[in-house]
Amino acid sequence: MTETEQRLAAYRDLFRLDGKTALVLGAASGIGKAAAEAIAALGATVICADKNREGVEATSREIGMTGRAEVHVLDAGNAEAVKALALAIETTHKRLDIAVTTPAIHVRKLMLDYSDEEYDRVADLNLRGTFYFLRAFGRIMVKQGGGSLIASSSVRATTLEPGLAIYGATKAGIIQMVRGLASEVGGHGVRVNAVVPSIVETALVAPLKARPEIWNALSAHTVFNRWAKPSEVGAAIAFLASDAASYVTGTALLVDGGWTAIDGPPTGLTKTHSDAR
Repeated sequence: MTETEQRLAAYRDLFRLDGKTALVLGAASGIGKAAAEAIAALGATVICADKNREGVEATSREIGMTGRAEVHVLDAGNAEAVKALALAIETTHKRLDIAVTTPAIHVRKLMLDYSDEEYDRVADLNLRGTFYFLRAFGRIMVKQGGGSLIASSSVRATTLEPGLAIYGATKAGIIQMVRGLASEVGGHGVRVNAVVPSIVETALVAPLKARPEIWNALSAHTVFNRWAKPSEVGAAIAFLASDAASYVTGTALLVDGGWTAIDGPPTGLTKTHSDAR
Protein backbone atom coordinates (compact mmCIF):
# COMPACT_ATOMS: atom_id res chain seq x y z
CA MET A 1 0.00 0.00 0.00
CA THR A 2 1.39 3.40 -0.97
CA GLU A 3 1.68 6.31 1.41
CA THR A 4 -1.29 7.99 -0.28
CA GLU A 5 -3.39 4.83 -0.03
CA GLN A 6 -2.54 4.54 3.66
CA ARG A 7 -3.50 8.17 4.24
CA LEU A 8 -6.84 7.75 2.49
CA ALA A 9 -7.56 4.50 4.32
CA ALA A 10 -6.91 6.31 7.59
CA TYR A 11 -9.80 8.67 6.82
CA ARG A 12 -12.16 5.73 6.40
CA ASP A 13 -10.96 4.22 9.65
CA LEU A 14 -11.80 7.41 11.55
CA PHE A 15 -15.50 6.61 11.17
CA ARG A 16 -15.16 3.03 12.39
CA LEU A 17 -15.93 2.08 16.00
CA ASP A 18 -14.41 -1.39 16.05
CA GLY A 19 -13.29 -2.50 19.49
CA LYS A 20 -15.12 0.33 21.26
CA THR A 21 -17.83 0.05 23.90
CA ALA A 22 -20.84 2.35 23.78
CA LEU A 23 -23.76 3.01 26.11
CA VAL A 24 -27.06 4.24 24.67
CA LEU A 25 -29.75 5.37 27.12
CA GLY A 26 -33.17 5.35 25.47
CA ALA A 27 -32.32 2.47 23.13
CA ALA A 28 -35.82 0.97 23.13
CA SER A 29 -37.20 3.22 20.41
CA GLY A 30 -36.90 6.33 18.27
CA ILE A 31 -33.64 8.23 18.10
CA GLY A 32 -32.06 6.11 20.83
CA LYS A 33 -32.75 2.88 18.95
CA ALA A 34 -31.41 4.41 15.73
CA ALA A 35 -28.27 5.61 17.53
CA ALA A 36 -27.67 2.15 19.00
CA GLU A 37 -28.05 0.58 15.57
CA ALA A 38 -25.76 3.08 13.85
CA ILE A 39 -23.04 2.73 16.48
CA ALA A 40 -23.29 -1.06 16.36
CA ALA A 41 -23.15 -1.04 12.55
CA LEU A 42 -19.80 0.76 12.78
CA GLY A 43 -18.36 -1.99 14.95
CA ALA A 44 -18.92 -1.05 18.60
CA THR A 45 -20.31 -3.23 21.37
CA VAL A 46 -23.50 -1.48 22.48
CA ILE A 47 -24.90 -1.43 26.00
CA CYS A 48 -28.61 -0.81 25.37
CA ALA A 49 -30.45 0.78 28.31
CA ASP A 50 -34.06 1.89 28.72
CA LYS A 51 -36.93 1.64 31.20
CA ASN A 52 -38.97 -0.17 28.53
CA ARG A 53 -37.77 -3.75 29.03
CA GLU A 54 -39.56 -5.25 26.04
CA GLY A 55 -38.35 -2.52 23.69
CA VAL A 56 -34.74 -2.48 24.83
CA GLU A 57 -34.50 -6.26 24.73
CA ALA A 58 -35.82 -6.18 21.16
CA THR A 59 -33.19 -3.62 20.15
CA SER A 60 -30.43 -5.69 21.73
CA ARG A 61 -31.66 -8.86 20.01
CA GLU A 62 -31.72 -7.18 16.61
CA ILE A 63 -28.22 -5.74 17.03
CA GLY A 64 -27.02 -9.11 18.29
CA MET A 65 -27.90 -10.77 14.99
CA THR A 66 -24.86 -9.13 13.39
CA GLY A 67 -23.04 -7.38 16.23
CA ARG A 68 -22.60 -7.32 20.00
CA ALA A 69 -25.08 -5.90 22.49
CA GLU A 70 -26.26 -6.20 26.07
CA VAL A 71 -29.29 -4.97 28.00
CA HIS A 72 -29.87 -2.91 31.13
CA VAL A 73 -33.29 -1.77 32.33
CA LEU A 74 -33.36 1.51 34.26
CA ASP A 75 -35.08 4.85 34.68
CA ALA A 76 -32.75 7.51 33.25
CA GLY A 77 -34.25 10.06 35.65
CA ASN A 78 -33.25 8.08 38.75
CA ALA A 79 -29.85 9.08 40.14
CA GLU A 80 -29.23 5.82 41.99
CA ALA A 81 -30.13 3.75 38.94
CA VAL A 82 -27.71 5.72 36.78
CA LYS A 83 -24.95 5.35 39.39
CA ALA A 84 -25.60 1.61 39.57
CA LEU A 85 -25.34 1.31 35.79
CA ALA A 86 -22.06 3.24 35.79
CA LEU A 87 -20.66 0.88 38.44
CA ALA A 88 -21.83 -2.18 36.50
CA ILE A 89 -20.16 -0.93 33.33
CA GLU A 90 -16.91 -0.18 35.15
CA THR A 91 -16.99 -3.66 36.65
CA THR A 92 -17.66 -5.60 33.45
CA HIS A 93 -15.95 -3.51 30.76
CA LYS A 94 -12.36 -2.30 30.43
CA ARG A 95 -13.49 1.04 28.98
CA LEU A 96 -16.54 3.05 28.11
CA ASP A 97 -15.62 4.87 24.91
CA ILE A 98 -19.02 6.34 24.01
CA ALA A 99 -22.12 7.28 26.00
CA VAL A 100 -25.33 8.63 24.49
CA THR A 101 -28.55 9.74 26.18
CA THR A 102 -31.86 10.41 24.41
CA PRO A 103 -34.79 10.04 26.90
CA ALA A 104 -37.04 13.09 27.26
CA ILE A 105 -40.60 13.98 28.17
CA HIS A 106 -42.80 16.81 27.00
CA VAL A 107 -46.00 18.29 28.42
CA ARG A 108 -47.42 20.69 25.84
CA LYS A 109 -49.18 23.26 27.99
CA LEU A 110 -49.20 27.02 28.46
CA MET A 111 -46.64 28.03 31.07
CA LEU A 112 -49.17 29.80 33.30
CA ASP A 113 -51.24 26.61 33.40
CA TYR A 114 -48.34 24.29 34.32
CA SER A 115 -48.65 22.49 37.64
CA ASP A 116 -45.68 21.92 39.93
CA GLU A 117 -45.93 18.20 39.25
CA GLU A 118 -45.83 18.69 35.48
CA TYR A 119 -42.83 20.99 35.74
CA ASP A 120 -41.02 18.46 37.93
CA ARG A 121 -41.75 15.60 35.52
CA VAL A 122 -40.32 17.47 32.53
CA ALA A 123 -37.34 19.02 34.33
CA ASP A 124 -36.46 15.89 36.30
CA LEU A 125 -36.05 13.65 33.24
CA ASN A 126 -34.85 16.11 30.61
CA LEU A 127 -32.50 18.29 32.61
CA ARG A 128 -31.74 16.47 35.85
CA GLY A 129 -31.56 13.12 34.03
CA THR A 130 -29.04 14.53 31.56
CA PHE A 131 -27.00 15.86 34.49
CA TYR A 132 -27.00 12.40 36.10
CA PHE A 133 -25.84 10.91 32.80
CA LEU A 134 -23.06 13.45 32.18
CA ARG A 135 -21.81 13.22 35.76
CA ALA A 136 -21.80 9.43 36.06
CA PHE A 137 -20.28 8.56 32.70
CA GLY A 138 -18.13 11.67 32.51
CA ARG A 139 -16.40 10.51 35.70
CA ILE A 140 -15.62 7.16 34.08
CA MET A 141 -14.17 8.81 30.99
CA VAL A 142 -12.06 11.29 32.95
CA LYS A 143 -10.64 8.40 34.98
CA GLN A 144 -9.77 6.40 31.86
CA GLY A 145 -8.45 9.44 29.97
CA GLY A 146 -10.85 9.76 27.05
CA GLY A 147 -14.30 9.21 25.59
CA SER A 148 -17.24 10.81 23.84
CA LEU A 149 -20.39 11.94 25.68
CA ILE A 150 -23.45 12.84 23.57
CA ALA A 151 -26.64 14.40 24.94
CA SER A 152 -29.89 15.18 23.15
CA SER A 153 -31.24 18.69 22.82
CA SER A 154 -33.78 20.12 20.36
CA VAL A 155 -34.35 23.13 18.12
CA ARG A 156 -36.86 24.08 20.81
CA ALA A 157 -33.83 25.24 22.77
CA THR A 158 -33.91 28.33 20.54
CA THR A 159 -37.20 28.40 18.62
CA LEU A 160 -40.53 28.12 20.40
CA GLU A 161 -44.28 28.33 20.09
CA PRO A 162 -46.95 28.52 22.82
CA GLY A 163 -46.94 25.48 25.07
CA LEU A 164 -43.23 24.70 24.71
CA ALA A 165 -41.63 27.03 27.27
CA ILE A 166 -40.70 24.46 29.90
CA TYR A 167 -39.61 21.79 27.44
CA GLY A 168 -37.56 24.39 25.54
CA ALA A 169 -35.94 25.63 28.73
CA THR A 170 -34.75 22.10 29.59
CA LYS A 171 -33.34 21.61 26.10
CA ALA A 172 -31.50 24.94 26.28
CA GLY A 173 -30.13 23.91 29.66
CA ILE A 174 -28.77 20.70 28.16
CA ILE A 175 -26.72 22.67 25.63
CA GLN A 176 -25.26 24.82 28.39
CA MET A 177 -24.37 21.77 30.49
CA VAL A 178 -22.66 20.22 27.46
CA ARG A 179 -20.64 23.38 26.87
CA GLY A 180 -19.70 23.66 30.52
CA LEU A 181 -18.64 20.05 30.93
CA ALA A 182 -16.69 20.14 27.66
CA SER A 183 -14.65 23.03 29.05
CA GLU A 184 -13.95 21.07 32.23
CA VAL A 185 -12.97 17.67 30.88
CA GLY A 186 -11.27 18.46 27.57
CA GLY A 187 -7.87 18.25 29.22
CA HIS A 188 -8.62 14.61 30.02
CA GLY A 189 -9.33 13.78 26.38
CA VAL A 190 -13.10 13.66 26.88
CA ARG A 191 -15.39 15.21 24.27
CA VAL A 192 -18.92 16.39 25.15
CA ASN A 193 -21.48 17.32 22.51
CA ALA A 194 -25.21 17.60 21.93
CA VAL A 195 -27.25 16.60 18.92
CA VAL A 196 -30.06 19.04 18.07
CA PRO A 197 -32.87 17.58 15.95
CA SER A 198 -36.06 19.30 14.83
CA ILE A 199 -38.98 17.10 13.75
CA VAL A 200 -38.31 13.36 13.77
CA GLU A 201 -40.81 10.71 12.72
CA THR A 202 -41.06 8.36 15.69
CA ALA A 203 -43.87 6.37 17.29
CA LEU A 204 -44.46 9.22 19.75
CA VAL A 205 -45.60 11.60 16.99
CA ALA A 206 -47.72 9.04 15.12
CA PRO A 207 -51.00 10.69 16.31
CA LEU A 208 -50.02 13.86 14.42
CA LYS A 209 -50.29 11.97 11.12
CA ALA A 210 -54.02 11.89 11.71
CA ARG A 211 -53.91 15.71 11.64
CA PRO A 212 -52.33 16.46 8.25
CA GLU A 213 -52.74 20.21 8.66
CA ILE A 214 -50.41 20.09 11.69
CA TRP A 215 -48.06 17.49 10.20
CA ASN A 216 -47.65 19.44 6.98
CA ALA A 217 -47.30 22.80 8.74
CA LEU A 218 -44.39 21.42 10.75
CA SER A 219 -42.84 19.86 7.64
CA ALA A 220 -42.90 23.26 5.95
CA HIS A 221 -40.58 24.65 8.64
CA THR A 222 -37.75 22.64 7.06
CA VAL A 223 -36.10 23.29 3.70
CA PHE A 224 -36.81 19.65 2.74
CA ASN A 225 -40.52 19.96 3.58
CA ARG A 226 -40.45 16.64 5.44
CA TRP A 227 -39.85 15.04 8.80
CA ALA A 228 -36.51 13.40 9.59
CA LYS A 229 -36.11 9.66 9.90
CA PRO A 230 -34.61 8.51 13.23
CA SER A 231 -31.70 7.02 11.29
CA GLU A 232 -30.71 10.49 10.06
CA VAL A 233 -30.22 11.63 13.65
CA GLY A 234 -28.66 8.30 14.62
CA ALA A 235 -26.03 8.74 11.91
CA ALA A 236 -25.13 12.19 13.24
CA ILE A 237 -24.74 10.73 16.73
CA ALA A 238 -22.47 8.00 15.34
CA PHE A 239 -20.30 10.71 13.76
CA LEU A 240 -19.96 12.53 17.09
CA ALA A 241 -19.07 9.20 18.70
CA SER A 242 -16.29 8.49 16.21
CA ASP A 243 -12.71 9.70 15.88
CA ALA A 244 -13.83 11.54 12.75
CA ALA A 245 -15.13 14.11 15.27
CA SER A 246 -11.92 14.13 17.32
CA TYR A 247 -11.72 17.95 17.28
CA VAL A 248 -15.44 18.49 17.92
CA THR A 249 -16.46 19.27 21.47
CA GLY A 250 -18.75 21.66 23.32
CA THR A 251 -20.95 21.92 20.25
CA ALA A 252 -24.65 21.57 19.52
CA LEU A 253 -24.86 19.77 16.18
CA LEU A 254 -27.99 20.79 14.30
CA VAL A 255 -29.78 17.97 12.50
CA ASP A 256 -32.84 20.07 11.79
CA GLY A 257 -33.45 20.01 8.04
CA GLY A 258 -32.76 23.73 7.90
CA TRP A 259 -35.43 24.57 10.51
CA THR A 260 -33.25 27.22 12.18
CA ALA A 261 -31.84 28.51 8.88
CA ILE A 262 -35.11 29.88 7.53
CA ASP A 263 -37.78 32.19 8.87
CA GLY A 264 -40.65 29.73 8.90
CA PRO A 265 -42.43 28.27 5.85
CA PRO A 266 -41.71 29.97 2.49
CA THR A 267 -44.07 32.76 1.43
CA GLY A 268 -43.80 32.06 -2.29
CA LEU A 269 -42.91 35.67 -3.07
CA THR A 270 -39.69 34.55 -4.75
CA LYS A 271 -39.63 31.66 -7.21
CA THR A 272 -37.04 28.94 -6.58
CA HIS A 273 -35.16 26.90 -9.17
CA SER A 274 -37.46 23.96 -8.51
CA ASP A 275 -40.51 26.18 -9.23
CA ALA A 276 -39.05 27.23 -12.56
CA ARG A 277 -38.75 23.69 -13.96
